[in-house]
Amino acid sequence: MTTAPSPESSTDLHAEIEVDATPAQTWALVSDVRRMPEWSPQVRRTFVPGGAVRLGSRMINLNHRGWMHWPTQAKVVRFEPHREVAFRVVENRTVWSFTLEPLDGGTRTRIVHKRESPEGVSPLSLGLTKVAFGGVPAFTDELRAGMQRTLERMRDTLAS
Repeated sequence: MTTAPSPESSTDLHAEIEVDATPAQTWALVSDVRRMPEWSPQVRRTFVPGGAVRLGSRMINLNHRGWMHWPTQAKVVRFEPHREVAFRVVENRTVWSFTLEPLDGGTRTRIVHKRESPEGVSPLSLGLTKVAFGGVPAFTDELRAGMQRTLERMRDTLAS
């Protein structure tokens, strides 16, 4: 297990974990973004209008931190079955992804979870983070830990 900032940018985040499941088994889990509240410490609910998750699908998330709740909207921008799903959050311009890498001849899988910010994080989001979440460095550390916890919970789900 590794949790480290991505070398591309200080706003990019990276976590990964190896699981004892095939890429197909793992894909069934990570591509069902409606189940994200089971794993993510921050996501309370995910709604996908139309139900099916595919390239171009839109999502509405309800996130929380303590007593604070806020909605976000996202669009699936990459969708390659058994390989990668990524969605771009409208409000802060970040792209969140899960990429699967087969291990041991496809009997195991590495899940790589990233938050990338190719256009930077929106000024509005940065301002709100400073005011409501204790500042960017603290919230970034919290997000990074949450990403790792998400992967650990996914691993545990696959093992059960």
